[in-house]
Amino acid sequence: MVQIQENVSLAPYTTFHIGGPADYFVVVTTLDELREAVQWAKDPHTPGVFGPSTPGVGALPYFILGTGANILVSDKGYRGLVIKNEAKAFQISHPRGVNKSGNTLTSGVGSNQEIFLTAESGATIADLIEFSKKQELSGLENYAGIVSTVGGALWQNLHFLNSGRSKTVYIADILEGASILRENGSIEEVDKAYFQFGYDQSILHTNKDIVLSATFRLTPMPQEEIQKTIDANLEWRAKKHPKNAPHCSAGSIFKKIEQYGAGRLIEKVGLKGKVIGGAQISEVHANFIINLGSATAQNVLDLIHLVQQTVKDQLHLDLEPEISFIGEF
Repeated sequence: MVQIQENVSLAPYTTFHIGGPADYFVVVTTLDELREAVQWAKDPHTPGVFGPSTPGVGALPYFILGTGANILVSDKGYRGLVIKNEAKAFQISHPRGVNKSGNTLTSGVGSNQEIFLTAESGATIADLIEFSKKQELSGLENYAGIVSTVGGALWQNLHFLNSGRSKTVYIADILEGASILRENGSIEEVDKAYFQFGYDQSILHTNKDIVLSATFRLTPMPQEEIQKTIDANLEWRAKKHPKNAPHCSAGSIFKKIEQYGAGRLIEKVGLKGKVIGGAQISEVHANFIINLGSATAQNVLDLIHLVQQTVKDQLHLDLEPEISFIGEF
Protein backbone atom coordinates (compact mmCIF):
# COMPACT_ATOMS: atom_id res chain seq x y z
CA MET A 1 0.00 0.00 0.00
CA VAL A 2 1.35 3.42 -0.97
CA GLN A 3 1.27 5.81 1.96
CA ILE A 4 0.97 9.55 2.15
CA GLN A 5 3.90 10.92 4.14
CA GLU A 6 3.90 14.16 6.10
CA ASN A 7 6.50 16.92 6.44
CA VAL A 8 8.98 15.57 3.88
CA SER A 9 12.00 17.67 2.86
CA LEU A 10 12.00 18.30 -0.89
CA ALA A 11 15.68 19.22 -1.21
CA PRO A 12 16.85 15.62 -1.89
CA TYR A 13 14.31 15.36 -4.72
CA THR A 14 15.57 18.37 -6.69
CA THR A 15 18.71 18.80 -8.79
CA PHE A 16 19.38 22.06 -6.92
CA HIS A 17 19.28 20.16 -3.60
CA ILE A 18 17.32 23.10 -2.23
CA GLY A 19 13.86 23.26 -0.70
CA GLY A 20 11.84 23.03 2.49
CA PRO A 21 9.27 20.40 3.46
CA ALA A 22 6.06 19.42 1.72
CA ASP A 23 3.09 19.09 4.03
CA TYR A 24 2.23 15.83 2.27
CA PHE A 25 4.33 13.69 -0.06
CA VAL A 26 3.77 10.45 -1.97
CA VAL A 27 5.70 8.41 -4.54
CA VAL A 28 3.56 6.84 -7.28
CA THR A 29 4.78 4.14 -9.66
CA THR A 30 1.70 3.55 -11.80
CA LEU A 31 -0.74 5.80 -13.63
CA ASP A 32 -3.58 4.48 -11.46
CA GLU A 33 -1.66 5.57 -8.37
CA LEU A 34 -1.04 8.97 -9.97
CA ARG A 35 -4.75 9.45 -10.57
CA GLU A 36 -5.62 8.33 -7.05
CA ALA A 37 -3.06 10.70 -5.53
CA VAL A 38 -4.59 13.62 -7.41
CA GLN A 39 -8.02 12.55 -6.19
CA TRP A 40 -6.73 12.33 -2.61
CA ALA A 41 -5.48 15.92 -2.87
CA LYS A 42 -8.90 17.02 -4.02
CA ASP A 43 -10.66 15.08 -1.27
CA PRO A 44 -8.14 14.11 1.46
CA HIS A 45 -10.74 13.10 4.05
CA THR A 46 -11.58 10.06 1.92
CA PRO A 47 -9.52 6.97 2.87
CA GLY A 48 -8.17 4.76 0.12
CA VAL A 49 -5.04 2.95 -1.02
CA PHE A 50 -3.00 5.91 0.20
CA GLY A 51 -3.69 5.21 3.85
CA PRO A 52 -5.96 6.74 6.46
CA SER A 53 -8.20 9.71 5.97
CA THR A 54 -7.13 13.14 7.19
CA PRO A 55 -10.09 14.64 9.08
CA GLY A 56 -10.30 18.38 9.02
CA VAL A 57 -8.17 18.79 5.90
CA GLY A 58 -9.86 20.41 2.93
CA ALA A 59 -8.89 20.18 -0.72
CA LEU A 60 -5.13 20.62 -1.13
CA PRO A 61 -2.93 22.17 -3.79
CA TYR A 62 -0.83 19.51 -5.48
CA PHE A 63 2.32 19.46 -7.55
CA ILE A 64 3.63 16.69 -9.82
CA LEU A 65 7.37 16.23 -9.30
CA GLY A 66 9.55 14.52 -11.90
CA THR A 67 13.35 14.60 -11.84
CA GLY A 68 13.37 17.83 -9.84
CA ALA A 69 15.21 19.79 -12.55
CA ASN A 70 14.19 23.22 -13.82
CA ILE A 71 12.54 24.16 -10.52
CA LEU A 72 13.37 26.13 -7.37
CA VAL A 73 11.55 24.99 -4.25
CA SER A 74 10.98 27.55 -1.52
CA ASP A 75 12.84 27.33 1.77
CA LYS A 76 9.38 27.32 3.37
CA GLY A 77 8.42 24.23 1.39
CA TYR A 78 5.07 23.42 -0.19
CA ARG A 79 1.67 23.69 1.49
CA GLY A 80 -0.08 20.77 -0.12
CA LEU A 81 0.64 17.36 -1.66
CA VAL A 82 3.77 16.73 -3.74
CA ILE A 83 3.36 13.69 -5.99
CA LYS A 84 6.70 12.17 -7.03
CA ASN A 85 5.87 10.62 -10.39
CA GLU A 86 7.76 7.39 -11.04
CA ALA A 87 5.25 5.85 -13.45
CA LYS A 88 7.84 5.03 -16.10
CA ALA A 89 6.73 2.13 -18.29
CA PHE A 90 7.21 2.49 -22.04
CA GLN A 91 6.92 0.39 -25.18
CA ILE A 92 7.03 0.43 -28.95
CA SER A 93 3.42 0.91 -29.97
CA HIS A 94 3.69 0.59 -33.75
CA PRO A 95 4.20 -1.41 -35.86
CA ARG A 96 5.42 -4.12 -33.50
CA GLY A 97 4.73 -4.95 -29.87
CA VAL A 98 8.28 -4.76 -28.55
CA ASN A 99 8.28 -3.68 -24.92
CA LYS A 100 10.93 -2.30 -22.60
CA SER A 101 12.49 -5.71 -22.07
CA GLY A 102 13.06 -6.26 -25.79
CA ASN A 103 16.51 -5.84 -27.26
CA THR A 104 16.00 -5.80 -31.00
CA LEU A 105 13.26 -5.09 -33.49
CA THR A 106 12.24 -7.71 -35.99
CA SER A 107 13.46 -7.19 -39.53
CA GLY A 108 11.61 -5.45 -42.30
CA VAL A 109 11.53 -1.81 -41.16
CA GLY A 110 12.00 0.56 -44.04
CA SER A 111 14.35 3.49 -43.61
CA ASN A 112 11.48 5.98 -44.03
CA GLN A 113 8.97 4.18 -41.82
CA GLU A 114 7.75 5.93 -38.68
CA ILE A 115 7.56 3.96 -35.47
CA PHE A 116 5.88 5.13 -32.28
CA LEU A 117 7.20 4.95 -28.74
CA THR A 118 4.63 5.42 -25.98
CA ALA A 119 5.92 6.30 -22.51
CA GLU A 120 4.32 7.05 -19.17
CA SER A 121 4.89 10.57 -17.89
CA GLY A 122 7.37 9.57 -15.17
CA ALA A 123 9.75 7.89 -17.62
CA THR A 124 13.01 9.79 -18.00
CA ILE A 125 14.18 11.12 -21.33
CA ALA A 126 17.57 9.51 -20.62
CA ASP A 127 15.98 6.05 -20.36
CA LEU A 128 14.02 6.60 -23.56
CA ILE A 129 17.15 7.71 -25.41
CA GLU A 130 19.04 4.59 -24.35
CA PHE A 131 16.17 2.30 -25.27
CA SER A 132 15.46 3.89 -28.65
CA LYS A 133 19.16 3.85 -29.52
CA LYS A 134 19.29 0.10 -28.93
CA GLN A 135 16.21 -0.27 -31.11
CA GLU A 136 17.92 1.86 -33.79
CA LEU A 137 15.22 4.52 -33.60
CA SER A 138 16.08 8.19 -34.03
CA GLY A 139 14.46 11.35 -32.66
CA LEU A 140 15.16 11.52 -28.95
CA GLU A 141 18.97 11.57 -29.10
CA ASN A 142 18.91 15.34 -29.62
CA TYR A 143 18.06 15.69 -25.91
CA ALA A 144 20.97 13.66 -24.55
CA GLY A 145 22.24 15.08 -21.28
CA ILE A 146 19.01 16.88 -20.35
CA VAL A 147 17.51 15.87 -17.01
CA SER A 148 13.76 15.51 -17.55
CA THR A 149 10.80 13.17 -17.43
CA VAL A 150 8.30 12.86 -20.26
CA GLY A 151 5.83 14.98 -18.32
CA GLY A 152 8.43 17.68 -17.75
CA ALA A 153 9.49 17.59 -21.39
CA LEU A 154 5.94 18.36 -22.53
CA TRP A 155 5.45 20.94 -19.79
CA GLN A 156 8.33 23.06 -21.10
CA ASN A 157 8.52 21.91 -24.73
CA LEU A 158 11.99 20.45 -24.16
CA HIS A 159 14.52 21.81 -26.63
CA PHE A 160 18.16 21.82 -27.62
CA LEU A 161 20.31 22.67 -30.63
CA ASN A 162 20.62 20.00 -33.29
CA SER A 163 23.93 18.21 -33.73
CA GLY A 164 25.02 20.76 -36.35
CA ARG A 165 24.13 23.63 -33.95
CA SER A 166 22.18 25.20 -36.80
CA LYS A 167 18.66 25.16 -35.33
CA THR A 168 16.69 24.43 -32.19
CA VAL A 169 14.84 21.11 -32.07
CA TYR A 170 11.80 20.78 -29.83
CA ILE A 171 10.12 17.77 -28.27
CA ALA A 172 7.00 19.03 -30.06
CA ASP A 173 8.70 18.12 -33.35
CA ILE A 174 8.41 14.39 -32.60
CA LEU A 175 5.29 14.34 -30.42
CA GLU A 176 2.39 12.40 -31.93
CA GLY A 177 -0.11 12.72 -29.09
CA ALA A 178 -0.70 12.21 -25.40
CA SER A 179 -3.10 10.92 -22.78
CA ILE A 180 -4.25 13.68 -20.42
CA LEU A 181 -5.89 13.60 -17.00
CA ARG A 182 -8.35 16.47 -17.00
CA GLU A 183 -9.10 18.55 -13.91
CA ASN A 184 -12.54 16.94 -13.72
CA GLY A 185 -10.95 13.47 -13.47
CA SER A 186 -11.66 12.35 -17.03
CA ILE A 187 -8.98 10.97 -19.35
CA GLU A 188 -8.67 12.35 -22.85
CA GLU A 189 -6.45 11.53 -25.82
CA VAL A 190 -5.09 14.73 -27.36
CA ASP A 191 -2.94 15.61 -30.34
CA LYS A 192 0.05 17.93 -30.50
CA ALA A 193 -2.09 21.01 -31.22
CA TYR A 194 -3.68 20.74 -27.77
CA PHE A 195 -0.42 21.78 -26.08
CA GLN A 196 -0.11 25.16 -27.83
CA PHE A 197 3.65 24.79 -27.66
CA GLY A 198 5.99 27.76 -27.63
CA TYR A 199 9.55 28.43 -26.50
CA ASP A 200 9.72 26.99 -22.94
CA GLN A 201 5.94 27.05 -23.01
CA SER A 202 2.86 24.83 -23.21
CA ILE A 203 -0.78 25.04 -22.18
CA LEU A 204 0.13 23.00 -19.10
CA HIS A 205 1.46 26.22 -17.55
CA THR A 206 -2.04 27.67 -17.45
CA ASN A 207 -4.37 24.73 -16.78
CA LYS A 208 -4.42 21.82 -14.33
CA ASP A 209 -4.34 18.98 -16.84
CA ILE A 210 -1.73 16.30 -16.17
CA VAL A 211 0.15 14.25 -18.76
CA LEU A 212 -0.35 10.53 -18.15
CA SER A 213 1.58 9.29 -21.17
CA ALA A 214 2.92 10.53 -24.49
CA THR A 215 3.61 8.98 -27.88
CA PHE A 216 6.66 9.99 -29.89
CA ARG A 217 7.20 9.49 -33.62
CA LEU A 218 10.63 8.00 -34.32
CA THR A 219 12.41 6.89 -37.48
CA PRO A 220 14.87 4.04 -38.08
CA MET A 221 18.56 4.94 -38.02
CA PRO A 222 21.71 2.89 -37.44
CA GLN A 223 22.77 2.82 -33.80
CA GLU A 224 26.19 4.20 -34.70
CA GLU A 225 24.66 7.35 -36.18
CA ILE A 226 22.44 7.89 -33.16
CA GLN A 227 25.43 7.47 -30.87
CA LYS A 228 27.33 10.14 -32.81
CA THR A 229 24.63 12.68 -32.00
CA ILE A 230 24.55 11.60 -28.35
CA ASP A 231 28.33 11.91 -28.06
CA ALA A 232 28.37 15.30 -29.78
CA ASN A 233 25.70 16.69 -27.47
CA LEU A 234 27.34 15.35 -24.33
CA GLU A 235 30.73 16.69 -25.42
CA TRP A 236 29.21 20.13 -26.12
CA ARG A 237 27.59 20.19 -22.68
CA ALA A 238 30.80 19.12 -20.97
CA LYS A 239 32.61 22.08 -22.57
CA LYS A 240 29.92 24.72 -22.16
CA HIS A 241 28.14 23.86 -18.92
CA PRO A 242 29.36 23.86 -15.30
CA LYS A 243 30.85 20.62 -14.06
CA ASN A 244 28.28 18.39 -12.38
CA ALA A 245 25.50 20.83 -13.36
CA PRO A 246 22.71 18.19 -13.17
CA HIS A 247 23.51 17.71 -9.47
CA CYS A 248 24.03 21.27 -8.24
CA SER A 249 21.82 23.48 -10.42
CA ALA A 250 18.37 23.65 -11.98
CA GLY A 251 19.71 24.01 -15.51
CA SER A 252 19.44 27.27 -17.43
CA ILE A 253 17.80 29.95 -15.29
CA PHE A 254 16.66 32.49 -17.89
CA LYS A 255 15.02 32.29 -21.28
CA LYS A 256 16.85 33.50 -24.37
CA ILE A 257 15.78 36.93 -25.63
CA GLU A 258 15.47 36.61 -29.40
CA GLN A 259 19.09 36.57 -30.61
CA TYR A 260 20.53 37.30 -27.17
CA GLY A 261 21.75 34.38 -25.09
CA ALA A 262 21.01 35.04 -21.40
CA GLY A 263 24.44 33.85 -20.29
CA ARG A 264 26.21 36.36 -22.52
CA LEU A 265 24.03 39.20 -21.24
CA ILE A 266 24.78 38.28 -17.61
CA GLU A 267 28.50 38.11 -18.37
CA LYS A 268 28.34 41.44 -20.17
CA VAL A 269 26.99 43.23 -17.10
CA GLY A 270 29.78 41.77 -14.97
CA LEU A 271 27.87 39.29 -12.82
CA LYS A 272 29.60 36.08 -13.88
CA GLY A 273 30.90 34.41 -10.72
CA LYS A 274 28.80 36.59 -8.37
CA VAL A 275 28.10 34.88 -5.03
CA ILE A 276 25.26 35.44 -2.59
CA GLY A 277 25.29 33.16 0.43
CA GLY A 278 25.83 29.61 -0.79
CA ALA A 279 24.76 30.29 -4.38
CA GLN A 280 26.94 31.43 -7.29
CA ILE A 281 26.40 32.53 -10.85
CA SER A 282 28.57 29.98 -12.62
CA GLU A 283 32.01 31.06 -13.77
CA VAL A 284 31.68 28.62 -16.68
CA HIS A 285 28.23 29.56 -18.01
CA ALA A 286 26.53 32.61 -16.52
CA ASN A 287 22.99 31.33 -17.18
CA PHE A 288 23.53 28.69 -14.49
CA ILE A 289 23.28 29.31 -10.77
CA ILE A 290 25.23 26.77 -8.73
CA ASN A 291 24.55 25.50 -5.23
CA LEU A 292 28.01 25.65 -3.67
CA GLY A 293 26.82 23.33 -0.92
CA SER A 294 24.83 25.51 1.44
CA ALA A 295 22.61 27.58 -0.85
CA THR A 296 19.09 28.49 0.14
CA ALA A 297 16.22 29.24 -2.21
CA GLN A 298 16.42 32.86 -1.02
CA ASN A 299 20.10 33.02 -2.07
CA VAL A 300 19.15 31.85 -5.55
CA LEU A 301 16.18 34.21 -5.71
CA ASP A 302 18.37 37.15 -4.68
CA LEU A 303 20.79 36.35 -7.51
CA ILE A 304 17.91 36.08 -9.97
CA HIS A 305 16.58 39.48 -8.94
CA LEU A 306 20.06 41.01 -9.05
CA VAL A 307 20.57 39.72 -12.60
CA GLN A 308 17.20 40.98 -13.78
CA GLN A 309 17.67 44.44 -12.31
CA THR A 310 21.27 44.82 -13.53
CA VAL A 311 20.48 43.67 -17.09
CA LYS A 312 17.47 45.98 -17.12
CA ASP A 313 19.50 48.96 -15.86
CA GLN A 314 22.51 48.48 -18.13
CA LEU A 315 21.11 46.87 -21.27
CA HIS A 316 17.40 47.79 -21.10
CA LEU A 317 16.38 44.18 -21.57
CA ASP A 318 14.00 42.06 -19.49
CA LEU A 319 15.20 38.57 -18.59
CA GLU A 320 12.44 36.10 -17.81
CA PRO A 321 13.15 32.96 -15.75
CA GLU A 322 12.55 29.64 -17.45
CA ILE A 323 12.56 27.71 -14.19
CA SER A 324 9.39 27.24 -12.11
CA PHE A 325 9.07 28.48 -8.54
CA ILE A 326 7.42 25.95 -6.25
CA GLY A 327 5.99 26.78 -2.84
CA GLU A 328 5.85 29.97 -0.78
CA PHE A 329 8.06 32.83 -2.00
